[in-house]
Amino acid sequence: MSRTVILAAAISLALAACSGKESTPVTDAQTPAAQQPADASTNPLLSASTLPFQAPPFDRIKDSDYLPAFNEGMKQHLAEVRKIADNAEPATFDNTIEALERSGETLNRVSRVFFGIVQADTNDARQKIQEEVAPKLAEHQDEINLDPKLFARIKTIYDQRESLGLDPVQKRLVERDYQEFVRAGAQLNDADKATLRKLNVEETTLATKFHTRLVAATAAAAVVVDDKAKLAGLSEEEINTAAADAKARNLEGKFLLPLQNTTQQPVLASLSDRDQRAAVLKASETRAERGDANDTRETVQRLAQLRAQKAKLLGFDNYAAYSLADQMAKTPAAATKLLTDTVPAATAKARGEIAEMQKVIDAQNGGFKLAASDWDFYAEQVRKAQYDLDESQIKPYFELDNVLQNGVFYAATQLYGITFKPRTDIPTYHPDMKVYEVFDKDGTSLALFYTDYFKRDSKSGGAWMDVFVEQNGLTGDKPVVYNVCNFTKPAAGQPALLSFDDVTTMFHEFGHALHGMFSNVKYPSIAGTSTSRDFVEFPSQFNEHWALDPKVFANYAKNYKTGEPMPQTLVDKIMKARTFNQGYATTEYLSAALLDLAWHTQPADAKLQDVGPFEAAALKKFKVDLPQVPPRYRTTYFDHIWGGGYSAGYYAYFWAEVLDHDSFEWFKEHGGLTAENGQIFRDKILSRGNSVELADLYREFRGKDPSVEPLLVNRGLK
Repeated sequence: MSRTVILAAAISLALAACSGKESTPVTDAQTPAAQQPADASTNPLLSASTLPFQAPPFDRIKDSDYLPAFNEGMKQHLAEVRKIADNAEPATFDNTIEALERSGETLNRVSRVFFGIVQADTNDARQKIQEEVAPKLAEHQDEINLDPKLFARIKTIYDQRESLGLDPVQKRLVERDYQEFVRAGAQLNDADKATLRKLNVEETTLATKFHTRLVAATAAAAVVVDDKAKLAGLSEEEINTAAADAKARNLEGKFLLPLQNTTQQPVLASLSDRDQRAAVLKASETRAERGDANDTRETVQRLAQLRAQKAKLLGFDNYAAYSLADQMAKTPAAATKLLTDTVPAATAKARGEIAEMQKVIDAQNGGFKLAASDWDFYAEQVRKAQYDLDESQIKPYFELDNVLQNGVFYAATQLYGITFKPRTDIPTYHPDMKVYEVFDKDGTSLALFYTDYFKRDSKSGGAWMDVFVEQNGLTGDKPVVYNVCNFTKPAAGQPALLSFDDVTTMFHEFGHALHGMFSNVKYPSIAGTSTSRDFVEFPSQFNEHWALDPKVFANYAKNYKTGEPMPQTLVDKIMKARTFNQGYATTEYLSAALLDLAWHTQPADAKLQDVGPFEAAALKKFKVDLPQVPPRYRTTYFDHIWGGGYSAGYYAYFWAEVLDHDSFEWFKEHGGLTAENGQIFRDKILSRGNSVELADLYREFRGKDPSVEPLLVNRGLK
């Protein structure tokens, strides 16, 4: 698996994946996985795939293959690493650093396939495998990272790095390997190493438990509606989907409103029944704190405590200090300052938005003060009044396949010259998926790209990108990339119509995909999206800008029935309304990001915190405690930070947004959507992975440090 510390990425995936309902997998779940032989002749995960790009043979993989493949992969990897550590020859870059990059091929293969599928299409069998394998992977990683003989070889090369004739990328890799082994505890004494091993296993186990409970809680908290009249305001298509969802759960004659992973729910913008809106928001906010088997509060309390203890053991004041030391922000103070500096403008704008909505309520003789569950409903009315813009007017112009082909793919072709060809011969793990072969501008084959766009109970919430095969300059492997989203699947025979937020999400996740596809780095552990959290969101957020580029927009915003382009008057309304509701959007984000930092800046001797009071106190401290604007994620369902690898790192989206808006200014200064500009961005940002210090990488592209001004302007805060 390239090198030891990259296992952390696999574990993060393990912690970000699970489900509350069994799907219909390709599996022989009748046979216990642990009893299956680790035989390459029968287990397709134990040898390289013969499919194009080594794409996973999902038509041949059974659930019972995973655990034997994990066990064999860890066994092989450990043997390979021990051979490196025990080498009697003096340590060199080739026999130590590069050898680590080449190690763990089997473990890498099974990890990427399993954690990809368990996140997007899990079932009971996969869930049990995940719970069993996650702590094993933590132990496996510690076995390598805490090996004194291996670290001694790495340290020897690190100490001599200036005199070894290394090229800049090799030197970067040596420095990162050394730093990451130190961060993993390589310099601790034996007693502290033993303590660290226990903390790591407990953290992995608890984070897996958190995610398992959350996915189950989210599915269980879906709101059941008995009376169709309570769904007034929803479209007929949305009501039909709610009826179909209820029927799928054997709730005949009822309607089901599933929850998304955020606090606010899309249906709140349309439901005219105020009590029903309140019920939906309450279900969302309390999904994981109902005192049942899916309650996450005790898990959160202990995770925060043991992370602080781990940080102290490694020489840091708190977990945030530990987590941010190798990020662009470097310190919790820097991350906090970026967020808190924006709070006054964001909350002031949000209060102005509250006043506008209260005027609407009063004009309608509502007789109540705006509540959080009312926000989206009245914001939609204000938007209609101020901008004459109705979400139902624009959805017919955003049919999913057309947005993908003539929007997302079209923009990439204009910028980078790449083209896409459907591949119906590549097996997938679910019928909803599609596969495309990506060709570079010279006609050579560049990558495979999978899409999995529709929500289902077997899928985790949110949207993400990852790879089944990573770009590897040592072996010549080309990337196999996928995007996963949670768009509402239409009823049979109906088109998949998107909101503009959904459209933006498609462009965002494809920005990540481009980062993976264009990677051109020799060493896989610093290739593609293997960057710091506060940089990795930069290419994805940057790609969102093309959704509203006039040339791109005109190419995809067409009525799904008539093919007619969106009328210019409607286009103008969308453009005019771009900064609408940004007080809310910014404040709910800042609340969540600051809440994350509050949890992870506790000292090691802090007592277990009562979740509700701790959250309230943190929001008050940072002056983001507006009752009408709850955090985007409350503590008990904040999967990014407890189960998804973004602990003390949710600020990263805002940090990366500074980069993305600043870099888009460069594009505007140089002519916008052109192939020349795309090539520069590809060469200087998208292809480089983590092969250069990221602040230097950005300066090489931009010619200066980023400015926060474009972000504030684009959010309507200045």
